[in-house]
Amino acid sequence: MFAVFGLGGGELVMIMAVVLLLFGAKKLPELARGLGQGIREFKKASNEVTDELHRAVEAEPQPPVRRLPPEGSTPQNHEAEPPAPNKPPQ
Repeated sequence: MFAVFGLGGGELVMIMAVVLLLFGAKKLPELARGLGQGIREFKKASNEVTDELHRAVEAEPQPPVRRLPPEGSTPQNHEAEPPAPNKPPQ
């Protein structure tokens, strides 16, 4: 006959009969529909990830933005000691 995943025709019929007995004829279409939706969502997510990776590889890296202080301002040294408080005269 035919073989799927190394299973013969008789084995496939036996598996289908057990599934039919476990879930019933009314539940099988619902299970198949849910399985199909899950596979579709997985493929969609997989394609989105591969597309994003391809776009990231093809895109040129942008140079980092360098922010300069406004004109006329002096650089501040944050490591300098704070000014000493005024001492009262003696």
